[in-house]
Amino acid sequence: MSEQGQALKRLSLKMLPFSDAASEDLPLGQLLRLSLFQISVGMAAVMLLGTLNRVMIVELSVPAMLVALMIALPVLIAPFRALLGFKSDTYKSAIGWKRIPYLWFGTLWQFGGLAMMPMCLLVLGGDNVHDIPFAGEVLAALAFLMTGLGMHMTQTAGLALAADRATDETRPRVVALLYVMFLIGMGLSSIVIGLLLRDFTNVKLIQVIQATAVVTIALNLVALWKQERIRPMSREERAAPSPRFRDAWRDFAEGGTAGRLIAVVALGTLGFNMQDVLLEPYGGEVLGLSVSSTTLLTAMWSVGALAGFALAAKWLSKSLDPMRMAGTGLLAGIVAFCAVIFAAPLGSTELFFAGAAGIGFGGGLFSVATLTAAMTLPVQGIAGKGLALGAWGAAQATAAGVGTIIGGTTRDVVNSAALQGHLGEAMTSAATGYSVVYHLEIAFLFVTLIVLGPLVRSGRTQIQSEDTHKIGLADFPT
Repeated sequence: MSEQGQALKRLSLKMLPFSDAASEDLPLGQLLRLSLFQISVGMAAVMLLGTLNRVMIVELSVPAMLVALMIALPVLIAPFRALLGFKSDTYKSAIGWKRIPYLWFGTLWQFGGLAMMPMCLLVLGGDNVHDIPFAGEVLAALAFLMTGLGMHMTQTAGLALAADRATDETRPRVVALLYVMFLIGMGLSSIVIGLLLRDFTNVKLIQVIQATAVVTIALNLVALWKQERIRPMSREERAAPSPRFRDAWRDFAEGGTAGRLIAVVALGTLGFNMQDVLLEPYGGEVLGLSVSSTTLLTAMWSVGALAGFALAAKWLSKSLDPMRMAGTGLLAGIVAFCAVIFAAPLGSTELFFAGAAGIGFGGGLFSVATLTAAMTLPVQGIAGKGLALGAWGAAQATAAGVGTIIGGTTRDVVNSAALQGHLGEAMTSAATGYSVVYHLEIAFLFVTLIVLGPLVRSGRTQIQSEDTHKIGLADFPT
């Protein structure tokens, strides 16, 4: 190739999105190939949280409460992400692989759960010729658990592998690319699956879900191929006693302020996420907004979150303490929830939309700040990146799932009592249940500020790197 052709090729690569995430040890081609595992996880997330949610309730006439329990089952696996990450840190094999075996077996669990799921759902929906009590419920629960375990194992090991291969300079941008690929996987798969199931039949359901399983294993095979170097281990190394998770967690906790930081992440995520399924119903039921109007809430939330991230990136470039940034995000969230609460008695849609944007802004700023602090926590002894990423993912995913369940349940219980007049005449309103949830979220955010306080005073999580101005959409273990 001529010098002009090589220069043009280099220029083209530099113009590609996330081209600055590549490094000598992780070229752009290998990075893009590795990121395919996030596409498969995004597909599975859409299948569990979107497609199957609607199909079970509408087409299969499964009770909504049972559907909610099924969807919540994968959240039960989230606390084990720290253990999965630790196991991938310390796994011993003859060829020295650590991440690939967990990425592969996570793929198998994800594939197996999706492959058996359609038949399980058909049994759950009533197509049970054997008339075995609770057979459908047990089988469907097993399929959801298998898929959830596969998603968490695949994602934790894949993120840890990417973090291993990236340099300190490129690591935030590498995992930013992985997060974007997760969103792309969700977006594309939701469109494709929706088109395929326009004319719903049980046969089409089986075909679509099992095709998703096949695509999952194909994508992940391509993603993991030749991504981890072979480092042969001697028989003595493999026979040496393996470290215990308890010891590794102690090393991780003693490396800084890990325990308090994880508590901050869990409490703050809980506070921001209890409204996750309530904002649009609140706008429609209480403020009388149309479907098209409430759909704009997601856009407002996204704009606020992007603004929070942009501000975080600016502050990080000035080496501002990320814990102070997290505190600012919490305060912004408190103000935003107050705006949402007062929107009902004032009848102000403008205040409501401003509150939705403020929730996104505060949540985005809080997430980026605490994640940045988690990335800079020193890990020592037998604690590694897999454990750190797993702990972050466990706290965030568990708190988000639990918060959503608490928010929806609290709204239903309180509104049931309020509309029947049990709480007094002044509280007989559809807004009462929503208001109680938003007040609970404000309380959680205040508690998070209290737990956060010692971290701000100590300053032990402040970033010392001179390269913080290059941070991107930080590495969300989604």
